[in-house]
Amino acid sequence: MSTIFGFSHNVTLIIWALVSIVFLVTLIAKFKWNPFVTLLLSALLLGFLAGMQPADIIKAVTGGLGGTLGTIAIVIGLGTMLGKMMAESGGAERIATTMIDKFGQRNVHWAMMIVGFIVGIPVFFEVGVILLIPIVFIVARKTGMSLLQIGIPVLAGLSTVHGLVPPHPAPMIAIEAYGADLGKTILYSLIIGLPTAILAGPLFGKFIGKRIMVTPPDKLAEQFATSDNRELPGFGITLLTILMPVILMLIGSIASILDKDAVYSITVFCEFIGHEVIALLISVVFAFYTLGFARGFSKEDVSKFASECLAPTATIILIIGAGGAFKQVLINSGVGDAIAAIATSSNVNIIFFAWFIAALIRVATGSATIAMTTAAGIVAPILAQNPDTNVELAVLATGAGSLVLSHVNDAGFWMVKEFFNMSVPQTLKSWTVMETILSVVGLIFILFLSMFV
Repeated sequence: MSTIFGFSHNVTLIIWALVSIVFLVTLIAKFKWNPFVTLLLSALLLGFLAGMQPADIIKAVTGGLGGTLGTIAIVIGLGTMLGKMMAESGGAERIATTMIDKFGQRNVHWAMMIVGFIVGIPVFFEVGVILLIPIVFIVARKTGMSLLQIGIPVLAGLSTVHGLVPPHPAPMIAIEAYGADLGKTILYSLIIGLPTAILAGPLFGKFIGKRIMVTPPDKLAEQFATSDNRELPGFGITLLTILMPVILMLIGSIASILDKDAVYSITVFCEFIGHEVIALLISVVFAFYTLGFARGFSKEDVSKFASECLAPTATIILIIGAGGAFKQVLINSGVGDAIAAIATSSNVNIIFFAWFIAALIRVATGSATIAMTTAAGIVAPILAQNPDTNVELAVLATGAGSLVLSHVNDAGFWMVKEFFNMSVPQTLKSWTVMETILSVVGLIFILFLSMFV
């Protein structure tokens, strides 16, 4: 690839990445092009600008789309079925009603953040969104509060845990790479994570909820609305059903930590049922009974619910897949490596450096997990040469950096946009700002804590 305006190869790559992102945002926001088509066109544009071979561009696009949807498509499908059973049985309404009664209408958004934080511990962000979206819709409807005032605290809780709190997979990658202590990292992550989630969740949610008024997509709202005045299921069995995937994934995570090499067959079994796909599959079958047959629905009713809830998710799944295609072209074209190379040559505070590297890779690739994995590989050798640095805080700084500035190349961005029925500018003003608050406030707390530990 030739350079432009005399810039180095790495700077040129970053310029082309910015050009393709501007192209993408302009077509969707200004000209109202279909996001799925536009994401694919932007991926092709970046590939050609970066000098990739046509065959390599196609391989990156198809590989990125397929790789992203490999798990997420199943998760969205099963998660939507679980949400549909929660809605049809009145389970989502039961949880919403109980929370409103316990916390009061004025404070229910605080409860939603706690729910997001707890549910998010063992599950991937996308799984948590799918599990909790029916409750968000119903709480917003019953309280008359803005959808974002209820939704942003849930997203903040889920996202904080995704980036900061072990045994979530992303922080575990950095813990392993830096040789950090798991117990200390969990302790520090809670000290930093909870106040960070409060600022980005209930407080920012209340602010932005008054300024951006959105309603759920009609078809999804219909999915998650109870069809009649059927007696609501008990709170306990409903909570157990929605937490079933969380419990199973937590069992898998604990087994992996206690027996890293999977010496015992029980560990292999726990890891199997703890995989998000298997955990959700078990939970959906469990929900067919607890929220279906046990509530008086026939097998024809349950089958109909499971089938009809999938149609509205098709658009969401395709857009998320196209986001994965764009992300893969960014990675394969060398943009992530270019950013890392430029940042590595600078001389800064190591905790800030860990955050900065992860942040740059996150912005370039759109993936928090890739940002943590790549940043951990870059930062680990530097940490080894600086034994005075607190490695646990370096783990959290890397995690905080991996959350920053979620935008059009992030599958999570499109998931939030579609579920909350927002335009691209609205998603940037709400979701992207929330993620950036989490990242920057998290870094400030980490740097403050580093003065004492």
